Amino acid sequence: MVNGDTTHKIPTRRDIVKSGGAIVGGSLLAGCSDDRSGSTPAENSTSSDTPTQTTTDSQPYTVTIEPLEEVTFESVPESVTAYNPDYIDMMVALGHGDAAESVWYKDRYVTRHYDRLEGVSIDLSNLTQLYSDGISKEIFYDIDGDLHLMDPNLLLNKYDNIERSDIKELKTEIGPFLGNVIFRRTDDWHTYRYYTLYEAFEKVATVFQERERYEAIRSIHDDVVTDIEARVLGPDKRPNAALLWQGKNEPEAFYPYRLSGKGANKEHFHTLGITDAFSGTGIDGLSTSDRGTIDYETLLNVDPDSILLRGHGDKSREKFRDTVLSYMQNHTVANQLTAVKNEKVFRGGPIYAGPLHNLFLLERFAKSFFPETFTEEQFFDRQRVADIINGEF
Repeated sequence: MVNGDTTHKIPTRRDIVKSGGAIVGGSLLAGCSDDRSGSTPAENSTSSDTPTQTTTDSQPYTVTIEPLEEVTFESVPESVTAYNPDYIDMMVALGHGDAAESVWYKDRYVTRHYDRLEGVSIDLSNLTQLYSDGISKEIFYDIDGDLHLMDPNLLLNKYDNIERSDIKELKTEIGPFLGNVIFRRTDDWHTYRYYTLYEAFEKVATVFQERERYEAIRSIHDDVVTDIEARVLGPDKRPNAALLWQGKNEPEAFYPYRLSGKGANKEHFHTLGITDAFSGTGIDGLSTSDRGTIDYETLLNVDPDSILLRGHGDKSREKFRDTVLSYMQNHTVANQLTAVKNEKVFRGGPIYAGPLHNLFLLERFAKSFFPETFTEEQFFDRQRVADIINGEF
């Protein structure tokens, strides 16, 4: 454990990864402001057009993710302090899941899809949960990871006890930060570049020098998307959906999301062309500044074609139908909803969706929304994906 008066020296193995010799813009964190209410990119931050450099394993290589400074790696990091599950899913996809040492909150990391990939798994019990009534600086010292795979702006703007000086200390004494919040695009402090799921995935592939694995998985993804886009119904025949959060089995109030918003956790819905039921209704989505809920009466005024309910990642489809949908069907107001009458109430998928999540979610929701077009066939070869992850390709 560390206290404010203790100096921690960087272990010798910390030479595995280190910050680039030239600090971009002369700043630790381009885009991290001392004021938590917002942040702006440094004027001299590395251009997003600068290509990521990759070399052989025996040579140093650099990776840049805006708004952070360039990071130079002497070799592939062996231990990673990760925050969001979407980035850990990328590590698993690249065959480096064992390097993950932590996750923000274990219950938000949906891992059931790994059960369908032979030889692919991650043991949640081996991951340190960063969150426990907040996040302490000391836990980063306990983990002592080679790399902090996370956007420090999220820590600075989410936790009152994490300061800019703490990020600088952790970077200097333990290891660099590299990451960008990609799961949503609703934070007013995120004034710098966003990355799509596969743009971020490509960056992480460079960190782990796994270009071949990345390209192989991307090829499968692109084939699935091409097939969906060729077969999905026309715009006038695509349903709208109300995307909501409520983890209770007997829900009465819901946190609304805007399906029209961008972010990695909605990319699969956009591929399928599902429209936002809340468009034009005046209902805003859940954000850091808006924590309002809506009830069944409000939902009935909107009367969406379908409902996507998040907070049930631990449930199978059958369990969800027997609990949540069953409750709605017997509710005096909920049972009037078109989505409930037509049994178009689905689990909404994880908030943090990496590339492996994305493959399974594309398949699940294509079949859910368009059962007559997309039958029970598998959209991609599970064994092929497992072989890529396990290096047998």
